[in-house]
Amino acid sequence: MTSQPDSALHSDAANPSRREQILRAAAQLFAERGSRAVGVDDVGAAVGVTGPAIYRHFASKDAMLAEMLLRISERLLAGGTERIAGAGEDGAAQLRALVEFHVDFALDNPALITVQDRDLGALSDTDARRVRQLQRRYVEEWVTVLQRLHPEASTATCRARAHAVFGLINSTPHSAGRLTRPAMAALLTGMAVAAASVGAGAGQ
Repeated sequence: MTSQPDSALHSDAANPSRREQILRAAAQLFAERGSRAVGVDDVGAAVGVTGPAIYRHFASKDAMLAEMLLRISERLLAGGTERIAGAGEDGAAQLRALVEFHVDFALDNPALITVQDRDLGALSDTDARRVRQLQRRYVEEWVTVLQRLHPEASTATCRARAHAVFGLINSTPHSAGRLTRPAMAALLTGMAVAAASVGAGAGQ
């Protein structure tokens, strides 16, 4: 059973709060149009409230975007760390756990993946810094695992490898729907594990 789309914003996916409903609607609209093209009234209409009612929950559209990206960055970091810990000491098992986690996140949150990739630059400098710090910590979890699998590779190479795997997995907003979810998850997981596991090669 899969979660509702973009439920990473919800503390309880089965019973999201009004604030979380607003965030989810905003994520979908931002993914479709870009955050700069969406107004507060558009978000209000999507959740069945007037635009001014949104201000009881968020000071501005920019505040919605900031909370959205901070929440998912925190969820990725916490989830990745938990999966590594649960996989034991084997690097290959840790890698597979990380890949499966990220694949599930990407398939279950296509709008958030799109917004994260495209609209980070729309944040204020302070909010962007906080999001990037969380993202870097998540990347470094991957780097640590990849260095266990590729001790001959430099840290920079492992970091580049991690970002390449993210690019593969995060392509899901463009490919989702072409296969069933289980088939897509299996395809992405197999491809990502293979890409991350292949020998580092020369020049490392």
